[in-house]
Amino acid sequence: MSFERPPVTIAASVVSTETWSDYLNAVGTIKAARGIRLTSEESGEIIRINFDSGDSVQSQQLMVVLNDKVEAARRESQQATLALAKLQFARNRELLEKKSVSRSDFDRSQADLERAYADLAETEAILANKRIRAPFAGTAGIRQIDLGDFVSPGTVLASLQDLSELEIDFTLPAQSAPLLEADQRIEVEVDAFPGQLFQARLAAIDSLVDVSTRNLQARAKILGGQGLLPGMFAYLKIFPGSDKEAITVPETAISYSLHGNTIYRIDTEEDGTLRAASIIVEVGETRNGRTDVLKGIEPGDRVVTAGQNKLYRGARVSVDEKIEF
Repeated sequence: MSFERPPVTIAASVVSTETWSDYLNAVGTIKAARGIRLTSEESGEIIRINFDSGDSVQSQQLMVVLNDKVEAARRESQQATLALAKLQFARNRELLEKKSVSRSDFDRSQADLERAYADLAETEAILANKRIRAPFAGTAGIRQIDLGDFVSPGTVLASLQDLSELEIDFTLPAQSAPLLEADQRIEVEVDAFPGQLFQARLAAIDSLVDVSTRNLQARAKILGGQGLLPGMFAYLKIFPGSDKEAITVPETAISYSLHGNTIYRIDTEEDGTLRAASIIVEVGETRNGRTDVLKGIEPGDRVVTAGQNKLYRGARVSVDEKIEF
């Protein structure tokens, strides 16, 4: 009399097909479409600050004023020099017509006039640089200076970011280039908002591949992006627009091993007995709890999704229908 072990109770699911959109994975950094570190072009003592950290500022708003007393005094002197040069030039021009002055004296007065104009223009430019303005509307960052500080050219006063339009710079392997087109849909996730998806569109693709990494740089524009800030690390899914039919099973149906990944398929014998058959499979990606099986099973097959640890090849099984996957 032969003895056979009793059936093993397991949970099962039917292999199904799903339409999956192909996508490319990438990571990148969020940046403002217009964002700068506001700096000084001239040296001087800060005598006025017209913004606070976090303020919203308007385009061309006066932000910082540097001490310009020396330049203002120089401008008055140069304005007087310019007025005299104009008179001298006008006088010599009249005398030249009467041939009462040499051509060289006239040329010298003309050069003096042009030099006076140039000197005044230079001083006016320095005075303008002493009054630092916002080049565009945006949000000021943390102020790095205080009243009375002495700044040098290149000193950072604060950051200025236009948060109304955000972008993401990212890279992809060069072999992805044929799949990329402008305006493709992109999904963005950031750690600051777990589980929330932000939408973006592919805006530009670089015209050359980095020879050191063989990667291609691209840029996406975020649609909306309320709450996102420049500098945040982002995870991207780029959808080239193609779909594929995936044969999927619950991810718990896969047993992973160095010797090969396996699935227990449930076969029905002629007498109705259910037996588990271990099948080596080739798997792809996993999305939302389901894994794409590239080879080894077919749609409509029943596979074990729980209880694999109790199974062996050819084991009789009993399906617990109360457990759904």
